[in-house]
Amino acid sequence: MSGVTLAVAQREEPDKTTTTATLPGQKTQQKQDQQQQNQTVVGGVMGSLRVIELQLVAFIMVFSASGLVPLLDLVFPAFASAYLLILSRLAFPSHGGVSSSGSTEIIQGSKFFRLYVVVGTTVGLFLPLAYVLGGFARGDDNAVRSATPHLFLLSFQILTENIISGLSLFSPPVRALVPLLYTVRRVFVILDWVNDVWFNKTLPANAQFKDIAWFWFGRSLAVANLVYFSVNLFGFLIPRFLPRAFERYFKERDEIRGKFAEDKLSAATSKPPQQEADKKSD
Repeated sequence: MSGVTLAVAQREEPDKTTTTATLPGQKTQQKQDQQQQNQTVVGGVMGSLRVIELQLVAFIMVFSASGLVPLLDLVFPAFASAYLLILSRLAFPSHGGVSSSGSTEIIQGSKFFRLYVVVGTTVGLFLPLAYVLGGFARGDDNAVRSATPHLFLLSFQILTENIISGLSLFSPPVRALVPLLYTVRRVFVILDWVNDVWFNKTLPANAQFKDIAWFWFGRSLAVANLVYFSVNLFGFLIPRFLPRAFERYFKERDEIRGKFAEDKLSAATSKPPQQEADKKSD
């Protein structure tokens, strides 16, 4: 959502419980067991991602068919996907490998950052979804129409992040541009949401307590989303996430070029002895 799929890496910590020396055969067996455990974990994670992707596709289809998403927001994912594909081919082609650290993630998140992501997921996804469903139940068309474009774009963003995070076709700069592009667009969408609930919606004169609570819940949720994603855009994605992606990309490029130069030099230095031997034989 805020780049979490592309930003948070799973840290591998050594097993501190095993301190005694092991025989080579035992080490091989332990390595095989660890590989099987890693495959099981990866399979479980991928299965969870598939479930999430199916749910997001369902949300996207419902939002698209509801007629509550403006045409510009419906077209934006197609434009963003085409633009990212062009960048991946022409501007920032993938090197087809990983960095020397062996990780495919851009940034390793700390505990504070993970908490920040959880808060963003709650504020940006779960509560707006509850707000839209509550709007349907209450017959509040204004609430549904105001929050639906944000949920539509956010669902597309998460789906795109989940898909391209496991593909070597996309380089780190291209992957980092996914949350950046979608967040920029959603900030404008959230501004429209704030305008709707703060300036175009009023309480009736005979409003009850639950109506007042619902009214201020919608206002507070719109402002909370605007604050969170503005901070996420100007405080994380632009100053930290995007530069780190470019730094990693050019580091990988320099590593590949350096290795290619070393191979070329070693091939060049190995030719003269062979040529001298051929001359002596003549």
